[in-house]
Amino acid sequence: MLVGSSVRRVAVVGGSRIPFARAHGAYAGVGNQEMMTAALRGVVERFGLQGLRLGEVAAGAVMKHSKDFNLVREAVLSTGLDPHTPGLDLQRACGTGLEAAITVGNKIALGQIEVGIAGGVDTISDTPVVYPRAYQQLLLQAYRGRSFWERTRPFLGIRPQHFKPIFPGAVEPRTGLSMGESCELMAKHWQIAREDQDRLAYASHVNAARAWKDGFNADLVQPFNGLAADNNIRADTTPERLAQLKPSFDPTSGHGTLTAGNSTPLTDGASAVLLASEDWARARNLPVQAWLTYGKAWAVDFVGGRDGLLMAPAYAVPAMLDDAGLALQDFDYYEIHEAFAAQVLCTLKAWESDEFCRERLGRERALGPIDRSKLNVKGSSVAYGHPFAATGTRIVAVLAKLLAGDPAAKRGLISICTAGGMGVTAILDRA
Repeated sequence: MLVGSSVRRVAVVGGSRIPFARAHGAYAGVGNQEMMTAALRGVVERFGLQGLRLGEVAAGAVMKHSKDFNLVREAVLSTGLDPHTPGLDLQRACGTGLEAAITVGNKIALGQIEVGIAGGVDTISDTPVVYPRAYQQLLLQAYRGRSFWERTRPFLGIRPQHFKPIFPGAVEPRTGLSMGESCELMAKHWQIAREDQDRLAYASHVNAARAWKDGFNADLVQPFNGLAADNNIRADTTPERLAQLKPSFDPTSGHGTLTAGNSTPLTDGASAVLLASEDWARARNLPVQAWLTYGKAWAVDFVGGRDGLLMAPAYAVPAMLDDAGLALQDFDYYEIHEAFAAQVLCTLKAWESDEFCRERLGRERALGPIDRSKLNVKGSSVAYGHPFAATGTRIVAVLAKLLAGDPAAKRGLISICTAGGMGVTAILDRA
């Protein structure tokens, strides 16, 4: 319920994250709780929040052990915040971090809280491994037994196949296709050339490497577990090297275009961002880098084949633009999550299509092109990697800093596709 008499502005104070690491590498020995704690502690230390009670810390993970049912609250208790600070676990696949920021922002806007942290974390190196349901049912049957015989008889049904582990994967239950296979279909539908995908991937690596060289990431990334910088970035890659890689998701037809080079790598990492009311931030002399002004979630019917799995942002962004009374070209920066280079290009092509915008969005004409020189100017997920739930708040922190450092800028757009045919988008205005 609305507490104040008006909706308040939501300040993005700034963010912190740990370096993103290629899976099964630097963070193979740690899990979600350790990484989330480190990212949250980075925010606490950067902005002097030790001992303070915050209104909310909202974050989540996609790959999550059952023991981590209260992941965020457990992480909060190790950050130096007042232990009366509540923690909220949420999850919207790859959009989790941005969804957490919107959730915290809404509470601030409504006057329910003054300040909160949003974040996300994910590990591929410490994913839960389970055993077949038949084995689980057998164990539960034994657990429910009242007598010695009832507790032991189920074990007579044990078979070798019960011990074959089941590893999690990025496969859609409704279609049986991996995210890469689904995006390959999108690339074919939208006729996205391999060369264009490689070109976007190359730009991602070049921009990310430059961001590190120029010191842009220095205050956004805190060393963790022996790693001081992201280790996915390939500063020495070239278009020629990218062109030599074989297709990853359609290797046999001769028409595959998605490769390990133009797709985001499996990644471990965590990120967080501090949001507050204007009064709270000003009272503590904390910087207001940007305002979180709009957010939107959407979903598409990928099961019925009406749209590709990762096309929801193509709908969410136009709907959000209508809310804001803006055109697609009214932005100084575009942060479009690079799950795959092809996904970004499919979305851009949809916005440029009169047919798509007329038939799917109900518009008279296409939204039109964007200025590509404003797209992912500090690199994005192809270069940095993509710890699923952590990407959203990584992007919020990057965009807020970009806006704060550019006196000529007015606003930036965030667009994130997710598993399940969903998308999460947001707008930040320069403070």
